[in-house]
Amino acid sequence: MADLLALLGRLLLAALMLAGTAQKLASPTEAQALLALAALPGWLIWPAAIFTTIAGIGIALGFATRPLAILAAGYCVVTSTFHILMDDPWQMTIAFKNWVIAGGYLMLAAHGPGRFALSLGRLSA
Repeated sequence: MADLLALLGRLLLAALMLAGTAQKLASPTEAQALLALAALPGWLIWPAAIFTTIAGIGIALGFATRPLAILAAGYCVVTSTFHILMDDPWQMTIAFKNWVIAGGYLMLAAHGPGRFALSLGRLSA
């Protein structure tokens, strides 16, 4: 049961990264507006989209899970800073959720992908 739960948790965390990619591709102006508020260039969403794609696929497959999970946790913490807008309760909720999600990635990094994961090009079961 633990391996099945690890797989499900991994897939949900990966889905979040991949949904972030889809959102950036579908509507880049929203993410670019948050970057502009932090005085950062809008083109930074493209490396972010590449990272979220790689992290999402790797975590879903259970490949390089621990390093990708650590990087994803860092990504969540860094991107939470764009949502710390004290006058906007919705953005503050998003910032807090990013910290909680970072905790999930750190748990994944600590405990690994579980038995159902790719390891050196094959499924380890």
